[in-house]
Amino acid sequence: QVQLVESGGGVVQPGGSLRLSCKASGGTYAMGWFRHFPGKEREGVAIIFTSGGSTYYADSVKGRFTISRENFPNTVYLEMNSLKPEDTAMYYCAAAQGWRVDRSWRQTGQYNSWGQGTQVTVSS
Repeated sequence: QVQLVESGGGVVQPGGSLRLSCKASGGTYAMGWFRHFPGKEREGVAIIFTSGGSTYYADSVKGRFTISRENFPNTVYLEMNSLKPEDTAMYYCAAAQGWRVDRSWRQTGQYNSWGQGTQVTVSS
């Protein structure tokens, strides 16, 4: 496992932007962002693979959110633009140090490390 430290959440008006950051204490195979709505399971938002930099997004955020990363230190970012009230949730950083090809990137069981979560609130 690695330690993940998140930052960047907050309150923003609809149409605004926020950038989340997540720094890992060690190497990872992939890093991603999930969000949690009350009463629902965590939802995969985006993922980026360390080797090659391939990215995947939930349909609900395509075209509005961008995931990126830096190698040293191992940090992943989530740039969120055109935010909507329905984006309001607790956002969690996740890291995988291996990969199971029989599981989707959206499955929480794919990841062995989680951040503490950062709240994003979109409200006027």
